[in-house]
Amino acid sequence: MGQRTFSLLPVPPFRLDLTVWTLRRRPDNAVDRWDGQTYRRTLTLPSGLVDVAVTQVGPLKTPQLQVSVEGQPLSSKVKVAAKSALERLIGLRIDLAEFYRCAARQGKLRQLASQFRGMKPPQFATVFESVINAIASQQVSRTLGVRLLNRLAVTYGAAVREGDAAAHAFPRPEDLAGLCLADLRQLGFSQQRGRAMIELAKSITEGGLDLERLADLSDEDAVKRLRSLRGVGPWTAEYVLLRGLGRTSVFPGDVVGARNNLQRWLHLASAPDDASVRRTLDCWRPHGGLIYFHLLLDRLADAGFLQPGSRQPHTSDGNHFHLQDAVFMGERTDGA
Repeated sequence: MGQRTFSLLPVPPFRLDLTVWTLRRRPDNAVDRWDGQTYRRTLTLPSGLVDVAVTQVGPLKTPQLQVSVEGQPLSSKVKVAAKSALERLIGLRIDLAEFYRCAARQGKLRQLASQFRGMKPPQFATVFESVINAIASQQVSRTLGVRLLNRLAVTYGAAVREGDAAAHAFPRPEDLAGLCLADLRQLGFSQQRGRAMIELAKSITEGGLDLERLADLSDEDAVKRLRSLRGVGPWTAEYVLLRGLGRTSVFPGDVVGARNNLQRWLHLASAPDDASVRRTLDCWRPHGGLIYFHLLLDRLADAGFLQPGSRQPHTSDGNHFHLQDAVFMGERTDGA
């Protein structure tokens, strides 16, 4: 199997480790893989499947990424498509200068932003993937939600094989549209969630639904369109705005875990409701989604994912950044 490499230069500051953890959320995520040094993901490109491996070889202020591609020769079309996917997945072109300027004027936010400086807001590879992630995670712990998604990918996602090992892409609409409820029940999905996922896949493959066109709509109109889909309520719609469409002004206020993280950060007497979340974050507009991601990292750090010192701004030459895997159970996603 051929392998080629190329380099990418993210907008600084950038840390691959923090960005990847914000994307993958749990150590056993089988789609977004991380070994403490290299991020791997199987991508479905127009030319077919590839498995990409990304390593940071430049420090926070002058970041550089080394990318290897397996599964296809590295033609110009494959390189362009892989680069585009990675720019979306790990936020390579996003400039957070305005956010850092805002944080510098706010003591509480300044501390949080400096602890995780270099994290870029990730997006799932497609809006479809973000909706399926949200539906799968409704009313279960984030740990269980990720494991359900792992089963979905391993069972129905296309695979790149290397000997006996296989790396699976996230399923496409056409991979799910022909399933029946019993297929998803066997993986642990409820009947309600399974019906919503299959109906969504069929709407895309048979009904012409194009979720990517939501990017052209305002937040209000995108939410309205999303809520017309089975299984999509207020939380799911806001989650898709943030993680699927990259609307970093959106803090999903109906997410129980996110509200708890906000309560913990601000030392509130009780977890705020959705209206209280919006009032609380008003002084930090339009950066609610960035605060959401930073609070997620803060929670993951306290759970033991980040090595000691990983909260601090990076100051060494830093070719690689390491995180430890740990068992982390019980948070409701209602969660991250």
